[in-house]
Amino acid sequence: MEIRNVSSSFTTNKVEVSRDFYTRYLNANVTFDCGWYVNLEFGASGFSLQFMSPRQSHHVLSKGDGIIYNFKVDNVDEVHKSYVKEGLKIVVPLEDHSWGDKGFGIKDPNGITLYFYEDTEPSSEFQQYFKD
Repeated sequence: MEIRNVSSSFTTNKVEVSRDFYTRYLNANVTFDCGWYVNLEFGASGFSLQFMSPRQSHHVLSKGDGIIYNFKVDNVDEVHKSYVKEGLKIVVPLEDHSWGDKGFGIKDPNGITLYFYEDTEPSSEFQQYFKD
């Protein structure tokens, strides 16, 4: 089996609010929107997220607690500064981490943590865990 793409769909009653948040703050492109289901794509990365309202009995509302979407960016300091200026609440402070990144986090309207980071040189303690 060859997997060609992976994406995540989140079941919520906040489809429109989610769409507006991701297009405003993350420059997501809406590639499909029928009102109860929206597909968002992020640049040329091929990364996409979907938000949908429950439509069938097996669709239960998702909970954002415990979910983290990681977004690698070119300049995490600039992104952080922009979000602070926009008034977004920073829930994970901007910090350098010994495992090899510098990052911070915010929450989306569903309570999902969005972690923005850039790679940094890992400490010798963590270098041994990286695989080629």
